[in-house]
Amino acid sequence: MIFESECMSKPSSELVLSARERRAVELIGRARELIPMLDRAGERVESSRRVPDDVLDALHDASLFRLLIPRSLGGEEVEPATYFQVLEAIAQGDASVAWCVGQASGVSIAAAYLKPEVASAVFSDRRAVAASGPNNPKATAVVCDGGYRVSGDWTFASGSKHSTWLCGHSTICEPDGRPRVGPDGEPLDLLTVLFPKSSAVVTDVWDVMGLQGTASDNYSTRDLFVPADFSFTRESDKDRKEQGPLYRFNIFNLFGLGFSAVALGVASRALDEFIKLATKKTASGKTSPLSDNNVIQSQVGLSDMRLRSSRTHVIDVYQTVYRAAERRERFDQATRVALRTATCHAIHQAREVMNFVYHAAGATAIFTSNPFERRFRDLHTLTQQGQAAFSNFESHGKILMGLTSKDWL
Repeated sequence: MIFESECMSKPSSELVLSARERRAVELIGRARELIPMLDRAGERVESSRRVPDDVLDALHDASLFRLLIPRSLGGEEVEPATYFQVLEAIAQGDASVAWCVGQASGVSIAAAYLKPEVASAVFSDRRAVAASGPNNPKATAVVCDGGYRVSGDWTFASGSKHSTWLCGHSTICEPDGRPRVGPDGEPLDLLTVLFPKSSAVVTDVWDVMGLQGTASDNYSTRDLFVPADFSFTRESDKDRKEQGPLYRFNIFNLFGLGFSAVALGVASRALDEFIKLATKKTASGKTSPLSDNNVIQSQVGLSDMRLRSSRTHVIDVYQTVYRAAERRERFDQATRVALRTATCHAIHQAREVMNFVYHAAGATAIFTSNPFERRFRDLHTLTQQGQAAFSNFESHGKILMGLTSKDWL
């Protein structure tokens, strides 16, 4: 992937892009073109607590829900850096919309694990969107003829209002209800099952501080028959049908990449808006604008460096690992930890920038008519999920100190 900075450093006569690179530039450009529309739609997204139909239409028309779907199914199968930059751009317009695109994209990795005909049944429709909540070991998939009887309750199904399919991560159980165990006597990895949203009960619980437009509702099933072909084990080499380098990343790392892109996109937009404000707003009792204040100047410079360095680090780590995947190298634990901590660190840096912007903007920041209040709430809501937890740094610290970590990241 040739990044914008690399393109700008080369004379146009030397810049020759491959078809894949041209497509990446096109997708990023489409996302950036949507920023004004997303910005205008922000209040509707929040008040309706969902992504409006006209916004969904624009996203589908731009193929932005198909970023991680295999090319064999008509998807984009982009490189991580392209995915990151698309979500970053969408987040500059609206965080909830970007979050929904990122969540749906992460769930769409299921297409790489299903039989081609089954994956096509789920994802070939250009408007297909799948939603999923976190693991629930208490949910059960009881083995039966032809598949499973699935019962469970799941939470945080972002995009539930516009999704067409749902995924449930469940414990495989024998017909008598006992968890199925492997040769080592331990329960098998959780099974992911896919079923039409119409087969589940979706409960509207999303009354929250920020990211209100994500409709991250609860959903449940009771004794729902799911054919075996509509199930798979995540991160299983046996179940994975697509062998492209993108699908060597586990779903948690791709979710983390998306979350960090949203965080950095939101924070960068907030910083841009503050810089505009600082040239006009004066501090109490002062006649000169905030932009003349030395402390403000230094903090704006520091904030810009926080965002740029975090962004560069995330892209570099993921692209380095992507190249290794192209060479069919196996990801060791240190590699997966590096991916997780790069994105976690970026989220924390984005939060620091947002905190500076919010406080430096003073009373201006508390009014809903100004571009800070909602973004402040959205970003701080984002930091409350597991990809931003400080515990993500523990495995990194263990590796640096030569200790063994059993965490699977």
